Amino acid sequence: MLDLDKYSCLGEALKAALDRWPNETCLIEADRDREKTRLTYSDFKEMALPLARALQDAEFDPGQRAAILMTNQSKWLISAYAVFYCGGVLVPLDYKLTASEQLQLLKHSKPQVLIIEYYLWRAMSQLPECKELTSRVLVTEAPLKADLAGAHRWEDFRRRGEPQFHSRRRDDAACIVYSSGTGGRPKGCVLTHENYLEQCKALTAWYPFWPGVRYLSILPTNHAIDFMVGFIGPFVCGACVVHLRTLRPEFVRDAFVKYKITYAALVPLIVKNLERGLRAKFAELSPVKRFVLDRFIGLNKMLTKKNAKVERSRKLLSQVHAGFGGELQALITGGAFMEPSTMQFFYDLGVPVINGYGLTEAGTALTLNDLKPFRADTVGKPLPGVELRILNPDAEGIGEVAAHSKTVMSHYLDDPELTAATIVDGWLLTGDLGKFDVDGHLQLFGRKKNMIVTEGGKNIYPEDVENAFDGLPVKEYCIFAANYVWPSKSLGKEMLILVLRLEEKQEFTDALKEEIIGRNRKWPDFKRVGGYIVWEKDFPRTASMKIKRDDLARDMGKAIDRTAVTTL
Repeated sequence: MLDLDKYSCLGEALKAALDRWPNETCLIEADRDREKTRLTYSDFKEMALPLARALQDAEFDPGQRAAILMTNQSKWLISAYAVFYCGGVLVPLDYKLTASEQLQLLKHSKPQVLIIEYYLWRAMSQLPECKELTSRVLVTEAPLKADLAGAHRWEDFRRRGEPQFHSRRRDDAACIVYSSGTGGRPKGCVLTHENYLEQCKALTAWYPFWPGVRYLSILPTNHAIDFMVGFIGPFVCGACVVHLRTLRPEFVRDAFVKYKITYAALVPLIVKNLERGLRAKFAELSPVKRFVLDRFIGLNKMLTKKNAKVERSRKLLSQVHAGFGGELQALITGGAFMEPSTMQFFYDLGVPVINGYGLTEAGTALTLNDLKPFRADTVGKPLPGVELRILNPDAEGIGEVAAHSKTVMSHYLDDPELTAATIVDGWLLTGDLGKFDVDGHLQLFGRKKNMIVTEGGKNIYPEDVENAFDGLPVKEYCIFAANYVWPSKSLGKEMLILVLRLEEKQEFTDALKEEIIGRNRKWPDFKRVGGYIVWEKDFPRTASMKIKRDDLARDMGKAIDRTAVTTL
């Protein structure tokens, strides 16, 4: 791989990678069972540079911002490289948000350029607030006769001639990544080129890529994990990224076999689905075959007790590994709680699940399981260059996890107050509760902050969900993460609760409950409130009439227990 200490920015490192491995395949794009695109590093360069030249001709200058709103595909990475080549700042946005939410984040980040997939632009351009968008818009995959509402076709936005490469300093902004939704307080994490280069160096120190490695990209590329492990990491090592433009399980399974995948990053929800599928297949085996399988699994467990031995496991459990393509080294997961039993299930089959812990404010990962030995009950050890502390530990040694590293973000965009509260004396206060065991592994025990993390790895902030209940016929209301009110020192059973303060002499009626349920249904499943409480006192407020959330949560936690929550 490249020596990342030699480069001052991502654009410089990626440029060197394209020149070093011109004939290696860097990207494969497949849709269901049909391969759409296969690019070498040289092909990738030939597609990206005319776009970079066109951006420069359109006066896209170093330090300006370009947002990307696309599903996983080669055009995402080509566009990102062109932006970095020009010295621009990337704003990767989540295509799964609503058009209205996306417009709010665009308003907050103020990009000079927006690169967006056609179906997303079609939805966005129909909203009245889209008229306020001042970005130059490039639309990918638009039909030839489509009305683009003043936007340009990405495929036609090309100029001849060599673009000028603009290098950046290590402390310059590389990306603005949003760690929360939009309804409350958008949190745009400003991550520098040094953040990414140091993160990549740390990850590849433990899990190197090389030419011939094939990484299956399933998570959205805007996701912190996939941006690093499905773009920057493979490219600076000469590896190949396989984009799959469907998440249907049968095509995901086929992709492992067809492309002989080496690594894949999956959210815990998908890992659990894989486990259920394998257990169902094992249950269908005849008693004799199941007996033989169990004996080989037992033998593999004994041989890999201290360290993973993937090559040996492939020989012992060849049919299981053939179902993953026969060359899988490990599955990577993070971003949400992963049940230890699921991780142990795969490890016993010789398919290590590399579990880690991180947050957007710290790049990608702070800890990772190095498999020396494998531990299903922790989130691993701090990566090279990462220092962690446990603040104000209780009698059990559990306290807030704080991180100090070159991977920690510079600041929150246009929010010095929140930045000062989050990064104190150079230490990032994560809001997560944990402790170290005697072997230096980090164990997590819940959250100090008012937030939940879904099985799909999404951060959900109660303040964002409150908008759905605007105008609810009650005196006042508030939404909390249940574990924030009643700290349980556990993960995996998180939910949002709606706290209601009724008007004097108002009763909680069936009609009010139905309205709450109806409003709740407007959200996707992972954002819905799970239960409610009727609180008998006025909410404490500041002089400016803002709810004192900390005080209200503390009062509730002391006065009632979690069983008071009525499930919706």
